[in-house]
Amino acid sequence: MPAHVALVPAAGSGSRIAAGIPKQYLPLAGRPVLWHTVHALASVPRVAHVWVVLSERDEWFDGHDWRALQGRISALRCGGSSRAASVLAGLRGMHAEPRDWVLVHDAARPCVTRALIDRLIDEVGEHDAGGILALPVADTLKRAGADGARIDHTVPRTGLWAAQTPQMFRHAMLCRALEEGPLEDITDEANAMERMGVQPRLVPGSAVNLKVTLPADLALAERMLGHGDH
Repeated sequence: MPAHVALVPAAGSGSRIAAGIPKQYLPLAGRPVLWHTVHALASVPRVAHVWVVLSERDEWFDGHDWRALQGRISALRCGGSSRAASVLAGLRGMHAEPRDWVLVHDAARPCVTRALIDRLIDEVGEHDAGGILALPVADTLKRAGADGARIDHTVPRTGLWAAQTPQMFRHAMLCRALEEGPLEDITDEANAMERMGVQPRLVPGSAVNLKVTLPADLALAERMLGHGDH
């Protein structure tokens, strides 16, 4: 029976938040953002193990207390220059069988819930195309003009979804998709699969599963962690 394992690429610098340290290590409810992310994944009984991909130069991970997750997580210091490069290196470094399911999850999405992860696993089932959590786009979308400051036109939102994570695919298939690259052009795992002609399933996510990108997101994430099934 194929196992479900998680992979968290956490080798980025998080430059947009301008905090002096990578955003995955910013304090959130008394612990680093990354701790909450990994804890959420490790708390799902069907997720057998969580692999965290770090930069070789990471100087923060070992300074935090991970004992509560001992035996459930492993760190791989093989992060690359892009998200896709880190995911591919993690896939190569982790222990998994070709047909195992890998749930790739953003390090900066600490509010993902067990219910969302279970929904993704259940709805993808054993369909080899895999799937992702995503939200139908609700806002009206505007395309900026050449100067970036004025509206050029409105983009129809019908059929548009905003991708979230986890994104769940067979280990061997995802490896092959990423190896076909080029890695610098791949925006997420689903994008890599699409390039091979695969059509992953869209599984309804939640606004709770926010990504910490700007300083204001930390306060919102802290409120989210105070509610729901975490």
